[in-house]
Amino acid sequence: MSESTVSMVHVGRPNRPGMFLQVVIASLLGVALGLFAPDLAVETRWTTDLFLRLIVMAVGPLLFCIVVMGIVGAGSLRTVGRLGAKALLYFEAMTTLVLVLSVVIALVVRPGSGIVFVAAPDDARMISSYAHDAHLLHQGGVMSFLLSLIPRSPADAFAQGNVLQILFFAILFGCCMSQIGEAGAPIVRLVDALSTLFSRMMRFIIALAPLGVFGAMATTTARYGLNAIGHLAAFVALYFLVIALFMIGGLGACLRLSGVSPLGFLRYFREELAITFATTASDSVLPSVMAKLEHMGVDRQVVGLVVPAGYSFNLDALSIYLGLAVIFLAQATGTHLSVWQIFIMLATALVTSKGAHGVPGIAIVVLAATLAAIPSIPAASLVMLLAVDWFVGIARAVGNLAGNCVAPVVIGAWEGRLDRKRAADVLGGS
Repeated sequence: MSESTVSMVHVGRPNRPGMFLQVVIASLLGVALGLFAPDLAVETRWTTDLFLRLIVMAVGPLLFCIVVMGIVGAGSLRTVGRLGAKALLYFEAMTTLVLVLSVVIALVVRPGSGIVFVAAPDDARMISSYAHDAHLLHQGGVMSFLLSLIPRSPADAFAQGNVLQILFFAILFGCCMSQIGEAGAPIVRLVDALSTLFSRMMRFIIALAPLGVFGAMATTTARYGLNAIGHLAAFVALYFLVIALFMIGGLGACLRLSGVSPLGFLRYFREELAITFATTASDSVLPSVMAKLEHMGVDRQVVGLVVPAGYSFNLDALSIYLGLAVIFLAQATGTHLSVWQIFIMLATALVTSKGAHGVPGIAIVVLAATLAAIPSIPAASLVMLLAVDWFVGIARAVGNLAGNCVAPVVIGAWEGRLDRKRAADVLGGS
């Protein structure tokens, strides 16, 4: 299938500077209500239920479209052989590395050790639509869980909002689409159009984020007091710190090995990083990122292949979040995880994180799908992280963008398609 047939899927949160302020105000109001009127605060949980149900309603079709388009677009990687293989190898190696490191950091720092979470029946009902397969590991072990990934019919997977089954069907659908050539072009255009439709729907839904955050903050504060809020704030701070260390240490080391100045590179992309920080969405800066990479000496073919593919398959910051969040929830719920359970979680996260770029609220859905592999952690505990997901999303967006700015440089240097002299000249004058 030709590259002209496939367009880049642009999905993002609305770029409204006022949204961040609205979320902050809603959070403060929720904390105040939970402290001074806990009985009334418990009654506001319907706002969180409403927000989550709206996300679940639209995220399945949207996730399907994004994964399919990502695979179809990445299909062109096979036509360039070695370049595509190296890009995919780098994506998976980096994702696996940051997942393992985030789990180790969480086990050492223990951000959730001070919380004693006890799931209420309402919590379980609210989150149940996110994780349909968790009970299967209890009943039939790993093989039953693997069989549960295959839907009885595609319609059944979408009707139940079963994220893992939707992902499985999307991956199979996308792989087949990439093999049938021009005959599938009309279907690709249809899926692309549907992705635009559902992304617009998600923009409307995410406008209700302050309402959902208000309910989550109010109910969490009413039930657990300021102690829980303090630990959630500490989790957000830890995540920002780990993302900063990842960008400075991990990505900085990759740039040095490629012969590029990390400080000059940061200055060069400072505007794109600032826009992403302010809007929690990196889609709007994609054309600028690609143009700047070419201008600094990265081969056009490398940029054209690695950057769009990275937006779907190279989500380092999301992987860090999954590693930290799973261990945080395990500690908050008093769940002991064996080495084997952690391994299953890591393997599951490598699959569930694919194609999740830019979808509002998708981190909670992906986390729930990852938790389905570890049913001993109550899925209802996700309600705690929902309260701070918007703030976490800031660092997540910036970290993902930074990773996708660095990846083409690494692949270009690996392939001998990076003009280091031009890069030094451009970055030196940035």
